[in-house]
Parts: sequence; structure tokens; C-alpha cells
Amino acid sequence: MQLVEITDANREAVCALRVHPGQERFVTGVARSLEQAAAIPEAEPWFRAVYAGDEPVGFVMLSWNVPPGRPGILGPYYLWRLLVDGRFQGLGYGTAILDAVVALVRADGATELLTSHHPAEDGPGPFYRKYGFVPTGEVDDGEPVLRLDLTAPHLA
Repeated sequence: MQLVEITDANREAVCALRVHPGQERFVTGVARSLEQAAAIPEAEPWFRAVYAGDEPVGFVMLSWNVPPGRPGILGPYYLWRLLVDGRFQGLGYGTAILDAVVALVRADGATELLTSHHPAEDGPGPFYRKYGFVPTGEVDDGEPVLRLDLTAPHLA
């Protein structure tokens, strides 16, 4: 698994990635995510395609090292989007993506990673909690905010 920049050469293939139909209410697609990144530069968006060999299998987007005091922007490091194509779910890619993201943001000096999720029972909350994220008690746009302590020794 590798994180790859999105370019004109791979944009169409990456934008074609889709979660299972029942999950579409939980995660915005790649094309819309890229539009959001362009529309909200103050969120310091950082995004990559996720590849297994030569095939795109997912997408990840973060707010990267956002300076304090930007209203409405969680951070400094916030996992904004994590998408694994439906064909590749259940194969460990979600965890591998989080492992790679944790290593990158930790190397950048981060001590925590935030995310939020749709609060439905069949949503991604259990996945994040199993990884080690814990609720902060905050809610952002109707979604509970979770925190991962990057100083914890058990993380990659």
C-alpha cells in the first residue's frame, strides 16, 4: 500500500472509487472531496490516492498542520476523509491507511490526530474506536469528534 499524489494521469481512476452503496451517506466521494479541498484552502488540505500496486484502492484527506485560531477548522491535524473502495474493503486497507497517516503526522511533530464521523450505528465509529480514537465530547457539524493520542506507545 502506498500513498500517491493525485495528478491528471490518475485523477479519473481515483475519482471513480466508490464505497458500498449503503455507505455513501457516511463518506463523500473523491471528486467532491477535491472540490471541498479547493474551496477551503484555510483548512490546509493534504490528500493522496491509496494504491495497492498499480491499482487505486482508496483516498485519504487531512487538514495538515492548521495554525491555531482558524474558525470552523479542526486541527491542527484532522482526518477529513478516509475512503476505501467497496471492492477492497475488509482487506486491511483502512487500518494500513491510518498507520501511514499516523506515521506521517507524527513525523511532522503532531501529538494528536482528530477526526469525526457520521453517528449512525452502522457507520465508521467502531472502526475508529477499535484503532484507538476516543470521543472528545465535541460535536462538529452534527458529528462526534474523536481524538487519537499519537504519543501512545502502541501506535505504529
